[in-house]
Amino acid sequence: MGVDSADRAVVERVLSGLDPEQRSAVTAPAGPVCILAGAGTGKTRAITHRIAYRALSGGITGRHVLAVTFTARAAAEMRARLTSLGVGGVQARTFHAAALRQVRYFAPRLLAGREMPELLDSKVRLVTLAAARAGLRTDRAAARDLAGEIEWAKSSLVEPGDYPVAAAKAMREIPHEAAKVAEVFAAYEKIKRANGVIDFEDMLRAAVWGIEEHRDVAEQVHAQYRHFVVDEYQDVNPLQQRLLDAWLGGRDDLTVVGDASQTIYSFTGATSGYLIDFPRRHRTAVVVRLVRDYRSTPQVVGLANAVIRQARGTEAKLRLELVGQRPPGPEPDVRIFADEPAEAAAVAARCRQLVEAGTPAREIAVLFRTNAQSEAYEKALAEAEVPYVVQGAERFFERPEVRQAVIALRSAVRSTPGETPLVRAVVEALTAVGWAPDQPPPGGAARERWEALAALVQLAEEHAARQPVLPLGEAAAVERPATLADFCEELQRRAAQQHAPTVEGVTLASLHSAKGLEWDAVFLVGLSDGTLPTTYAKTTEQIEEERRLLYVGVTRARESLWLSYAVARSPGGRARRPCRFLPQFDRPGDSRGKPSSGGSRKPDVRRNQVVSCRVCGGTLLAGVDRKLGRCPDCPSDLDEELLDRLREWRGVVASIQKIPAYVVFTDATLMALAERRPSRAEELLAIAGIGPRKLALYGDAAIALVGGAAVAEVTPEKSSPEES
Repeated sequence: MGVDSADRAVVERVLSGLDPEQRSAVTAPAGPVCILAGAGTGKTRAITHRIAYRALSGGITGRHVLAVTFTARAAAEMRARLTSLGVGGVQARTFHAAALRQVRYFAPRLLAGREMPELLDSKVRLVTLAAARAGLRTDRAAARDLAGEIEWAKSSLVEPGDYPVAAAKAMREIPHEAAKVAEVFAAYEKIKRANGVIDFEDMLRAAVWGIEEHRDVAEQVHAQYRHFVVDEYQDVNPLQQRLLDAWLGGRDDLTVVGDASQTIYSFTGATSGYLIDFPRRHRTAVVVRLVRDYRSTPQVVGLANAVIRQARGTEAKLRLELVGQRPPGPEPDVRIFADEPAEAAAVAARCRQLVEAGTPAREIAVLFRTNAQSEAYEKALAEAEVPYVVQGAERFFERPEVRQAVIALRSAVRSTPGETPLVRAVVEALTAVGWAPDQPPPGGAARERWEALAALVQLAEEHAARQPVLPLGEAAAVERPATLADFCEELQRRAAQQHAPTVEGVTLASLHSAKGLEWDAVFLVGLSDGTLPTTYAKTTEQIEEERRLLYVGVTRARESLWLSYAVARSPGGRARRPCRFLPQFDRPGDSRGKPSSGGSRKPDVRRNQVVSCRVCGGTLLAGVDRKLGRCPDCPSDLDEELLDRLREWRGVVASIQKIPAYVVFTDATLMALAERRPSRAEELLAIAGIGPRKLALYGDAAIALVGGAAVAEVTPEKSSPEES
């Protein structure tokens, strides 16, 4: 279909500002397309512009597109971007929201007039009953663990009778004997059916069943949705892939985007296998790699590359080497503390400094491996009077102060005049329940509650701004200022979709719940072996997933990154090793000294040296890279002739002194000498692997060789290093 000049201008506007790789993804022909997008490389921009490019150039119609995401937040962002690009009608939803919409629509046809079962918000209550039937006494935490196993099994298309074998094959860490978990699983399914309710996995299965077993439903779905986009494709589980295949119905107009290095949800049934195998399943697939990182500074990008460069296993086949696009920033701040209280106190003090210097609290995050680590940081931030928000804990609309506020707002609808400006009405209603708009209280916990209600006021301001006030008498005069009743309906909708507003405060979050988010300043804390990687990670695959978890954490930071660990959990406790994925941490007992105990009043720390690439400025972690002073993929200025003379000289010295050649200098040290060409003793000492002893033994010869001397001129007399 041809386009006129005006349409061409619109299309070119969609393509403007894209980098070459993004442009390739956007303009790829119809059919299977796989976009391998590293962290911060603009994947949402690429897929929304691809939809817009195809729609505006006449290739597709927006209402025939189904874009699937994993969070309501990502779906909302995608819809907003498409609207700004001038494309409407696209359905951008999570897997669950898309399936629920279809099941509800087809329910009268599929259920023969029966009402659709109620959807369970949580499995815990029914799992507790099922466990009792199976002879297990469980508290809420144990019931959550069992619910997690049931979710994994159902997402993996495993039935109760097959669970023991499947769990053993997947090497699951299970809360009880596999046969007993299977018994709870079976009892849960019976109780669920008896109560006439379904869970989220049932809903996905119902959507699959409706398409696979009912031709009329399949025809209608296939006629409606003809073009598919799937975000975060590395997180798809077998049940979701089954639904995607049902939607496709054998067609191949599918664009997937993902990053195998961010595969961190295998415990839920997610697998990167579908992303990795995409070119094999779709022989004509176009594969595009996005590697330009627009989120983080080169220093953060360099550290991220160093962490993931050591990865092994299946996911490592699709590893992407990111290239930072932002101006240089500060080096990652690497610190070691004597114990966890000292670490938490130092983090809180630094957070307060950042806030006082002008960094919004919402642009700071403290990330940890397990939720149990949160308490120490909540306490430290509260003592430092820094507001904080715990991500992934209690849902925003379920918090007591928010529920009380919503009740107050609904009550105020009856007594508030309709012409009262929305924001004023909200502030007055919240003031009646004790909230003071200009008086945030001291203390972290109290401030957190205050900020939650302040977020409701901010939400009211945004809601009011979306409602234009038009002159009376105009044709469009049906538009009117937003009222308190309108706002209460908006809150009800958001609560149903768990679309929470942004709360002002430092974010405390586990690494898993931080996925998909980003902040100006990120603190990665508690980086000790046994915590990251967790002691439960025993297989190579599990260890590699822990490495990817750290990679995800590093790539959340835009500008400032802090990495720390405590030698002991508590003062005087048993020493622990630092995270094995970060080799720049000094090991306990290092000859350069021990970390200070760091009392809570003034937590002392020891800062490790961070080595930067002399070419791109990225952080170097691998020993060879630190020795060379550059990343392995950065341009080398190696003097090959000098390297040959250095090798010849080393061989002669090793022969005379009757020692292995590497004892003189390793190959990496020789390469560093041939690249960096030191002319003074200080420059020699700057090369990792050359200390005072080797400087005394071989320094003069090395400097002479760099200066052009022949090997014969610097050959030592027959002696041993010990005698020297």
